[in-house]
Amino acid sequence: MGLRIQNNIAALNAHRNLQSTDGALAKSMQRLSSGYRINSGADDAAGLAIANSMRADIASFRVASRNTSEANALLQVANGALEQVSHMLNRLKELATQASSGNADSNRDKIDAEAQQVILEIDRIATATEYADAKLINGSFGVTVATSVGLETAADGFVDAKGMLASQNYTFTDTASTLTVTHAGGSEAVLQSGISAPTGDNTKDIYFDSIGLTVTINSDYGATDFNGGIIGASATGSSAFQIGAENQADNRISISLGNAQKSALGTTGSVGSAISAINLTTAASAQLALDIVDDAISDLSQLQGDVGAYQNRLAFAAANLSITVENVQASESVIRDVDMAFEMTTFTKNQILLQSGTAMLAQANLAPQQVLALFA
Repeated sequence: MGLRIQNNIAALNAHRNLQSTDGALAKSMQRLSSGYRINSGADDAAGLAIANSMRADIASFRVASRNTSEANALLQVANGALEQVSHMLNRLKELATQASSGNADSNRDKIDAEAQQVILEIDRIATATEYADAKLINGSFGVTVATSVGLETAADGFVDAKGMLASQNYTFTDTASTLTVTHAGGSEAVLQSGISAPTGDNTKDIYFDSIGLTVTINSDYGATDFNGGIIGASATGSSAFQIGAENQADNRISISLGNAQKSALGTTGSVGSAISAINLTTAASAQLALDIVDDAISDLSQLQGDVGAYQNRLAFAAANLSITVENVQASESVIRDVDMAFEMTTFTKNQILLQSGTAMLAQANLAPQQVLALFA
């Protein structure tokens, strides 16, 4: 083998191996310090793409799990209110039974007075029960605008309406001084001076508290724009809760809560009358009230059963989400996370190679000095 001093091939070879070992050692240190096998796309481009997709799904599944918890909390509020209505219907049954008997002739006015107060309280609870500003059991939960007449152009300023009762039509009378909305259950006027259109791209809510309606307007709203306008509510109301990570129907649960107002309870029974029609001032009307209350109890039981069924379904959905998060997290961990024991072995190997490579580079740099012996 010839001795050369211009190009030390042995040193160049040792230096190349030393650089490779130093890079591998740095990579091991990065993985050991971060806990990840993949710290950049250069580590594993395909693995990074798959792991990122899984990570996004995991985050979505966790939010979906919170959605199920919040939906269950909403149902719990509704269930608590329905339970109180159930107690009051039981009291109505007691009062109707008492008023139906001949010994109550002189006291029926007093019995009816209590019954009417009970009915009013049933209606108040049905109207007042809400979750996050959404009415739950007054028949407006999830009801949306199905049709709109005269309020379909942007210049009208109409954006949306909430709090409508199913299948109701809401008619607006808009003058320079008042905005009035009417439907089969009642009406309410709002002073025009209290309604100023929002500016820019903002929107503004107009509240009709007595009928539970909220109308959203935009900056195009002006005096008399709503005059003669009609909005029709959807036939049924339901609200969808996202319990999955995809924009698909089977990733959502739709919940309907029904109507527990005095004008609704009892209407689906054999008598066909609501509890609002109950009158206990005569024996005959009190006896009819027994049937009406029985029908109302049946209606309420249906509402309570629906709420319970939704709660059970949400419990199963929450359990499935918990398992899904665990399994997808495990899959993402297999791809992205580092095997600490294996990587520590690699790190130790690279440390030894770095030390030996450094020593060999030093030896290779000394080798050309042997040429000096030729000059002796």
